[in-house]
Amino acid sequence: MSNEISDKGYFGIFGGQFVPETLMSALQQLDREFTAAWNDPEFHAEFERCLREIAGRPSELYFCKRLTEECGGAKIYLKREDMNHTGAHKINNTLGQALLTKRMGKTRVIAETGAGQHGVATATAAAVFGLECEVFMGTEDIRRQALNVFRMKLLGAKVVPVESGQRTLKDATNEAMRNWMSTSENTHYILGSVCGPHPFPLMVREFQTCIGIEARQQMLDVAGKLPNVVVACVGGGSNAAGIFAPMIDDKDVQMVGVEAGGRSMNLGDHAAPLTVGSHGVLHGSLSYVLQDGDGQTAEVHSVSAGLDYPGVGPEHAMWKETNRVRYTSCSDEEAMDALIKLSRTEGIIPALESSHAVSEALKIAPTLPKDQIVLINLSGRGDKDCNEIQEILARRK
Repeated sequence: MSNEISDKGYFGIFGGQFVPETLMSALQQLDREFTAAWNDPEFHAEFERCLREIAGRPSELYFCKRLTEECGGAKIYLKREDMNHTGAHKINNTLGQALLTKRMGKTRVIAETGAGQHGVATATAAAVFGLECEVFMGTEDIRRQALNVFRMKLLGAKVVPVESGQRTLKDATNEAMRNWMSTSENTHYILGSVCGPHPFPLMVREFQTCIGIEARQQMLDVAGKLPNVVVACVGGGSNAAGIFAPMIDDKDVQMVGVEAGGRSMNLGDHAAPLTVGSHGVLHGSLSYVLQDGDGQTAEVHSVSAGLDYPGVGPEHAMWKETNRVRYTSCSDEEAMDALIKLSRTEGIIPALESSHAVSEALKIAPTLPKDQIVLINLSGRGDKDCNEIQEILARRK
């Protein structure tokens, strides 16, 4: 139902290909090659081998015993994407797109990154398959994510600093797309989320559905039923799409996407386009976008570099308008509180991005009966954020 997409790449009215003519040839080639690969059993077998042997899938399903006891109410489970090789869900997508790059006969990949996890995952896939790799990253995110910058360089990637705009994820994406326009003959752009022009939203979702396919079966195996509520953080939206899509037709499963509420809900203080944004075009697709009164893309803020983005994937926009998924937001302070809570009850330090989902789950679980289940997609681990967390906690004192 909700995963249906037209031949022109639209989810309902959202999506499309709003790009310069110079990119149309590369997008058409990518669409053809992805469609052919996704219908090729040999490609699937190689992709599944990579997920198993490189990413370390399947990721674990984990019952939060102490957290559940402290919250009261529903049982809380985690889908442990933080346990994947490279530390987040991002590796699922980069392995798929790297395989596609080889299939197209291209020798170079580029990527954008905010929190650095997609950059590290791209650099990892490039190293595995012998591809040249450049990662575009805003200098503010380079400051916030110094560890991941080092990891990318150690893996052989070139990190290209971006000084324009707010020097964060949107600006890195701008530069990556500009570079792709002039290099697409030998370069594939490994876009990191379910954003951008068709076929990226569809393709990235498909590469990430391993999360939801596994989680669905694991819940049946462990609990004998599907979760009552599934919660995931939403920036561009790939981890959420990956866990939501395989259960989207399970009508009894409620789904909640959590955006970055930042410092306040004043424009420029948050990154919550689905919560308070409007229809607009950003990076090649029609979706919900944060815009000022003149229709210009607004500045955004989040404590988490990976959610610091003014747009969102078009399929999420459709799920919002069809009321299949409820979208809400979580403030910086609430995300920090949730991070500390999970760390001290379960010994798991989540990424700041994932902490937004944890925060919402902590609100939902106490309102539900004890026989119900809340499943959190723990999209990444918090190692990358420890320096930033330390500074934030020092300022709280």
